[in-house]
Amino acid sequence: MPRTGGVIIAANHLSWADPVLLSHFLYNHGRWPVILAKSGLFKVPFLGHAVAALRAIPVERGSSEAARSLRISEERLADGCAILFYPEGTCTRDPGLWPMTGKTGAARLALESGAPVIPVAHWGAHELLPYGAKKPRLFPRKTFRVTVGPPVDLSKYAGGPMHADVLREATADIMAAVTAQLAELRGEQAPETPYDPTRR
Repeated sequence: MPRTGGVIIAANHLSWADPVLLSHFLYNHGRWPVILAKSGLFKVPFLGHAVAALRAIPVERGSSEAARSLRISEERLADGCAILFYPEGTCTRDPGLWPMTGKTGAARLALESGAPVIPVAHWGAHELLPYGAKKPRLFPRKTFRVTVGPPVDLSKYAGGPMHADVLREATADIMAAVTAQLAELRGEQAPETPYDPTRR
């Protein structure tokens, strides 16, 4: 994990507990993460307070505010911040809890800013707080494991047009890197094709 400079951290999403647990990991490794979180998380009891305390940037889907959150992120990157992205946009719906296809915000931010994208995979948050659950399962004690990969190589897209196909391909490269990290962490083979919730 780079200790200085603007960096985009792209992670898989398993649980509403992810932002707090992963932020703790990143803080312990020298970075204070700035999180992009969907606005609904700020309304969840306890978690909303914790996310706000982490100085997260709320993302309003389907509005001009979504573009505004990317502009704020680019400003924070220029100031040397670490921006934590969940490219899936929500907790995975894949039956095996593998990463789904991603949304293009992280790729767009990376290509516009030139900041490196660090793929991060984690496992265990879903045991503490399964998706949809309102109360954490504190006992027995859970283990939260994290692995960090090398920067995603997006050089083939640099300087090119920022059209939809390029953003989707760059996003697929980012998600493939996150998935590879998770496969290593789990010691399992990931699906050949990521789950696409829009086709279900």
